[in-house]
Amino acid sequence: MTRAEPNRWYALLLLLGAFGLAYLLVLRPLFAVPLAEVETRISDLQVRNARLRSLLLLRPQIEKRLADLDAEGSGFLPQPSAELATAALVQQLEQVVSESSPGGRGCAIVNREPLADERQQERYRRVTVQVRLRCGNAETLKVLHALESARPYVFVDDLQITAQRYFAVPGSDQPQEGGLDVGFNLYGYVLPFPEAARGR
Repeated sequence: MTRAEPNRWYALLLLLGAFGLAYLLVLRPLFAVPLAEVETRISDLQVRNARLRSLLLLRPQIEKRLADLDAEGSGFLPQPSAELATAALVQQLEQVVSESSPGGRGCAIVNREPLADERQQERYRRVTVQVRLRCGNAETLKVLHALESARPYVFVDDLQITAQRYFAVPGSDQPQEGGLDVGFNLYGYVLPFPEAARGR
């Protein structure tokens, strides 16, 4: 009787060991690990769902902003060809400079020259005018701000500013003290012809 009892305990321990080994080798890889991965995935999806729901709450504001932008018109230059867009860009530059410096007393256009488009692989055609101005400090800020906040969108690139001791303003006999020699590329984008035709 006494021998049979330890044998039972050994058998019970062996059985528990077999169950433990079966769990580690069979049940855990087949069930426990995939369930843990599923729980992690569910947690990630719940976080993503909460983020998307918060974005959906912003939908009315986004739609209103898009409607406002549509009412203002496209950000592209409205002209159907690059040549007309370049001419409009030059005209816009002249208007901004004249508004920033009435009578041309504080700012003048020294040079404006169209540049060839070297970005043919882009979807939208880019038109660029190389600009050189001689302006006072305040007028330079006004011109650059007015250009970059204009609609349709135009951009200032490759800006170079050099301080000058004196600068001559066309139509004035006396050179003005101080001022800046400002050079930059002014550019905008024209829609491809079929899209421009559709937008009309």
